[in-house]
Amino acid sequence: MTLDPHFDDAHSAGEAKRAVRQGLGVALATSAYGISFGALAVAAGLDIWQTCVLSLVMFTGGSQFAFVGIVAAGGLAAAPSAIASAALLGVRNVAYGIRMSPVIGAGFWRRAAAAQFTIDESTAVSLAQRTARARTLGFWVTGIGIYVGWNLSTLAGALLGDVLGDPRAYGLDAAAAAAFLALLWPRLRARQPIVVGVAAAVVATVLTPVLMPGLPVIVAAVVAIVVGWTNWLGRSTATDAVEPDDVAEREGLP
Repeated sequence: MTLDPHFDDAHSAGEAKRAVRQGLGVALATSAYGISFGALAVAAGLDIWQTCVLSLVMFTGGSQFAFVGIVAAGGLAAAPSAIASAALLGVRNVAYGIRMSPVIGAGFWRRAAAAQFTIDESTAVSLAQRTARARTLGFWVTGIGIYVGWNLSTLAGALLGDVLGDPRAYGLDAAAAAAFLALLWPRLRARQPIVVGVAAAVVATVLTPVLMPGLPVIVAAVVAIVVGWTNWLGRSTATDAVEPDDVAEREGLP
């Protein structure tokens, strides 16, 4: 165990820089996908300003794509179904908010601001960090970075929709998925997280063709909660449950 405060400061600064780098990288990859949303929303019949307002206010990619996809298929008559599907997909953000509450800290205005940025990516980057300061930085850098980038790319996609053609042909959605995989991979070091990931992916894949958009995600999340709650395939003792990174942090090791 080190008693050198300079070492601790250097270690903390290194973790903070790592969180910022990861946050900016994920923000860049995810923001690029906003071009697809802008183009698809205009093709579905929304005006440019309606498309941009949807990104500014709703700001959750899965819900936005579900909304414009249903509107494109059914027109204005499908609006109630589109709203319901978007709302179902957005339910997962409630769970993220509960998990991120200790990271955000107390204060009404702080929590109110954080609510807009509590999305898949900001939660994932934050929880991937090993220190409290790095988790906080990861959350805010990722959330604000994506918010700015997503809205700018949404506007670009809406303006250039006709020029771009079919935006899905560019595979921008793969960039966001790759960023998620990069964050998830280091955490797959034990049987339980691997089982949770595989089981949730299988459930979501099987149910997607038969359930309305949003429900497969919620059911897959329930699978993760049940496995975590029952500690199925998890470590049985408090000592074993400490991750190597946590031990290193406590001992002041890099």
